[in-house]
Amino acid sequence: MVRLQDDLFEAVNADWLTHTDIPSDRPRIAAFDELVIHNEQTLMHDFVTIDTFDEPVMTEFAKFYKKAGDFIERFEFGTDPVRPEIDKIEKLSDYAALVARLPELILNAQVPVPFSLSVDTDMKDAVHYALTFSGAGLILPDTTYYAEDHPRKSELLDFYVANTVKILSDFGYEQAIALNHAKNIVKFDAILAQYANTSEEWAKYAELYNPVPIKAFIEALTTVPFADVIKGLLGKLPDKVIVYEKRVYANFDAIMNEANFELIKSWMLVKLIRSSTHYLSDDLRILGSEFSRKLSGTSEARSQEKHAFDLATDQYSQAVGLYYGHTYFGETAKADVKRMTTEMIKVYQERLDKNTWLSRPTIDKAIKKLDAMTVFIGFPDKLPDIYKQFTVTHESIYSLVARFNVVRSHRHYAKFNEPVDKTEWHMPAHMVNAYFSPDSNTIVFPAAILQKPFYSETEQTKSQNYGGIGAVIAHEISHAFDNNGALFDAFGNMNNWWTDEDFKAFETKQELMIAEFDGLDIAGAKVNGKLVVSENIADAGGLTAAMTAALRETDVDLKAFFTQWGEIWRIKASQEYQQMLLSMDVHAPGKLRANIQVSNLDEFFDTFDVKEGDGMWRSETDRVKIW
Repeated sequence: MVRLQDDLFEAVNADWLTHTDIPSDRPRIAAFDELVIHNEQTLMHDFVTIDTFDEPVMTEFAKFYKKAGDFIERFEFGTDPVRPEIDKIEKLSDYAALVARLPELILNAQVPVPFSLSVDTDMKDAVHYALTFSGAGLILPDTTYYAEDHPRKSELLDFYVANTVKILSDFGYEQAIALNHAKNIVKFDAILAQYANTSEEWAKYAELYNPVPIKAFIEALTTVPFADVIKGLLGKLPDKVIVYEKRVYANFDAIMNEANFELIKSWMLVKLIRSSTHYLSDDLRILGSEFSRKLSGTSEARSQEKHAFDLATDQYSQAVGLYYGHTYFGETAKADVKRMTTEMIKVYQERLDKNTWLSRPTIDKAIKKLDAMTVFIGFPDKLPDIYKQFTVTHESIYSLVARFNVVRSHRHYAKFNEPVDKTEWHMPAHMVNAYFSPDSNTIVFPAAILQKPFYSETEQTKSQNYGGIGAVIAHEISHAFDNNGALFDAFGNMNNWWTDEDFKAFETKQELMIAEFDGLDIAGAKVNGKLVVSENIADAGGLTAAMTAALRETDVDLKAFFTQWGEIWRIKASQEYQQMLLSMDVHAPGKLRANIQVSNLDEFFDTFDVKEGDGMWRSETDRVKIW
């Protein structure tokens, strides 16, 4: 038996780790996933048994859900629904024809193009939107997979080619033509990979802000008439474009050009056809998901029933979230979590007020940011109006989704001329998660996470709730002061409110957190400390604040607090999936989140009498403390 003093994660989760199996249709099982599965089962039961809904959008959802699960109809439609989109690509005779059609393809088609123009909140002017530019997604999960010595590079790309040939063959393409398209997309993907951001670069999102005046942007990228493309999307030219991927921008003409036309055409065709399989016959659906299962080490595809649920809830996510919130979220829980959140913000304010490594001006601005922080709990007040346009007719499920996507596309670009709606939720209420939004200085806790082991009104003590949802709440608060969030002010604008000396001190502490995780071995790979530093800062600050709040309760039990913290990070996953996350996920592995953060707290050692020589021991000089 593993002693808690040697390994908190293994000790508190021993029984669970022994008796819990990874579901065959998932790459992992974790505390979060168990709630996802529970909610999935609950909602699937509801949607099968409920005949009518009060909300008109949910009536349309029910029709869509039924249609998504009608695999006889899917089989009868065959691949015909995708033909109009395929024809758009097949009829492109040359590069000039492609660039001439770009505005229409981006705005009204399902055809992918090898770059992205998106409307996002302007980081330096958070009440307005900006036009942003980035490259295309890659076949492999992350740029590290393209290194010649990566152990899975050849295996995965060979599998992708073979799988693509099978899919295209089912669409009627001759073997030789299918193979040529499959090889072409891999060739073009290799070009894209040269210039794509690394996961570490994407993780530093303040550094993604690279504004380029519109005139300079248009003049620099000569192989695409971006003045026409942007006017076609926005109806006008903006003052600037925010470049997220600088290498893609600098090398754009080497990516998009006449010489690469056949590669680009194959890339567009294969991307389109592979994505369409999700909405077609069961055989094609399963075939189309083989590559993702290969990547993650998942043994089986989702069942027809679960697939239909996934598809329908994805299309109507906020509507399903509202149904879940109204049906399963109680006001008592909301009030209790609100109380805990208020308490933890107060704890943060007090800790900042007593901070010894920041100057008073920086402390005062940090407290001001906390004062201005908005908290959303449970579910939003209303549905976005866009859902009123998602009406279900007798067309195929693919055609329905295509029509919905066109609506979304038009709405997305129309936002450019509107003020940012800071009340908008970016997660539905039935999603088991939480988030901090730096551009609105808002924390959001959807209803679904407010369940055991994170929270329970009746089955967990206050100390357990603080070790669960309390730490999650304080984690999200802490994101306001991680290496990214710290660069945004109380109003959500990217604005340096630190003194130079204070920020240098903060960077020194960041380096300590990076070093604490960097290079640790797990799942046959190593942790990238720079990639996970923001989440680790949030974990450290969150755990400290939650513990401080718990200690103010009359019946505090720190053993229960730390045990609950260890339990919420329980996880079992395939090796392939773990290694994939290590390359691209900004979160550290669950076991390390559980063990390392508690080893930075003096109270943990006192509570469990952890001594030098124990596995969990960390000398006082090595304990990293930031917030």
